[in-house]
Amino acid sequence: GEVLIGGRDISRVDAEALARIRNETVGFVFQFHHLLREFTALENIVLPQLANGVSQRAAEARGAELLALVGLKDRAAHRPAALSGGEQQRVAFCRALANSPRILLADEPTGNLDPATSDQVFEVLMRLVSETGLSALIATHNLELASRMDRVLHLEEGVLRQS
Repeated sequence: GEVLIGGRDISRVDAEALARIRNETVGFVFQFHHLLREFTALENIVLPQLANGVSQRAAEARGAELLALVGLKDRAAHRPAALSGGEQQRVAFCRALANSPRILLADEPTGNLDPATSDQVFEVLMRLVSETGLSALIATHNLELASRMDRVLHLEEGVLRQS
């Protein structure tokens, strides 16, 4: 098959163009957070923006805004080791959204969160989808979360099926 992003078949672009597409167009939330331990929560969100040419001031403002959206405004100066697993997951979620991607790929984005926090993060995600046109592809075992999606596909014995 083909993977088209912005009308471009990404299997036919060079490594530099592919890296640019990943940095500018796609946000990733991994099952394991992969936060940089020597940086604070805010700095983990600022770094990807700096790599895309955003000013320090604007990147910090965006990072603070995202942390506030997921209830972590007061944890901005904490390093990952001082954050719970759920807090780290929310920082990773914010980092994925930092550069305002058009596509979000997320593997169990609420897997480490309690039900109330999971709902909060999901509401942020759905608001971003409706307000900004963000497309989100979420892999989850959480059937309650999946039931709230616009479209649900099941992977059964290697076959993708529409629900």
